[in-house]
Amino acid sequence: MMKWIFVFLASMFLFGCASDSEWTKHDTIYASGAHMSYSMHGYKNPNAKAQKLSDAQDWWGTAIQFNAED
Repeated sequence: MMKWIFVFLASMFLFGCASDSEWTKHDTIYASGAHMSYSMHGYKNPNAKAQKLSDAQDWWGTAIQFNAED
């Protein structure tokens, strides 16, 4: 019985952590198949083609300026 209570509480905790976050707004974490391929294999040997694809497909999201003085 204690095992099932633990499983229930653990699952509620895990599902609750991602209930209203950025993760639930998208169906995938990759912008495209090329992005997934790069993330799995291409990061070890980046090239100009990967750079062009990342710029065109916005793989890295929107750049945010950081001000260390604030």
